[in-house]
Amino acid sequence: MKRTGRAFWLSSPGQGEIRHVALPDPAEDEVVVRSLCSGVSRGTETLVFRGGVPESQYAAMRAPFQEGDFPGPVKYGYLSVGEVEEGPAALVGRTVFCLYPHQTRYVVPASAVTVLPPDVPAERAILAGTVETAVNALWDAAPLVGDRIAVVGGGMVGSSVAALLARFPGVRVQLVDADPARAETAAALGVDFASPADARGDCDLVVHASATEQGLARSLELLTAEGTVLELSWYGDRKVSLPLGEAFHSRRLVIRSSQVGTISPARRSNRSYADRLALALDLLADPSLDALITGESTFEELPEVMPKLTSGEIPALCHLVRYDKSA
Repeated sequence: MKRTGRAFWLSSPGQGEIRHVALPDPAEDEVVVRSLCSGVSRGTETLVFRGGVPESQYAAMRAPFQEGDFPGPVKYGYLSVGEVEEGPAALVGRTVFCLYPHQTRYVVPASAVTVLPPDVPAERAILAGTVETAVNALWDAAPLVGDRIAVVGGGMVGSSVAALLARFPGVRVQLVDADPARAETAAALGVDFASPADARGDCDLVVHASATEQGLARSLELLTAEGTVLELSWYGDRKVSLPLGEAFHSRRLVIRSSQVGTISPARRSNRSYADRLALALDLLADPSLDALITGESTFEELPEVMPKLTSGEIPALCHLVRYDKSA
């Protein structure tokens, strides 16, 4: 019997469609996965959807199982959870996470899927890629016991970082966002919240994830002398201006980038990508992280939903996509 599936494609910037796809027969070391749910990463995926990937970053921005090229047509995404239908006996019937685009059924190497821990539901597991980004960021930042920390930007990544920092002993952590509605998310995660104007200063570390020029400037203002801003935002094709005059040099401030595409140098010698993802999934046993899933639609609705997520008409952190079990 010929295996088929349906996939969501960006046909051109701002336009999406669902295409029927023929699946190859799985090799001995491959699995067939039937999707249960997937997640739309509102930051990166909406930037891709609007065609905002700079040409210089086309190669760096490729997702593991991407098809097509930027700006389109392209099949893009990386937060998929499904059930293994065929493959090695140890995996058949197991629920797994895979860095795969939005597609009802797909064939990948068995090594590309990670079995979910028994205490992590499929819906929450779509956050694995985001929590993995937060893990890598904290490996880069290396916070210390008793640090005063602000996380500027309460989106998916910023909120995930704040949630993990809340577990550090003696750390003062505050989530900072211009949207007062983010206070509810912060409360669910057990983190203090403030508007940019009211944020607490003298920070040893500020993690910036708002993807705005204003947020990055405010992050510098919140630092103590010789403090560090860890920059997690990716601006795509947008230019950013910074106040690097004033006290930037006299206070010896630091701006450092962090990116999940490579493992932090602090752990590169003894952690693999699989280790990092497995850790992220283990951390998702915390039910408070459900607060990061703020919208839901069916797979069939994606062509109508993606433009609304991109424009902000549908406000969301991580948007959950459900798949028909009969698909």
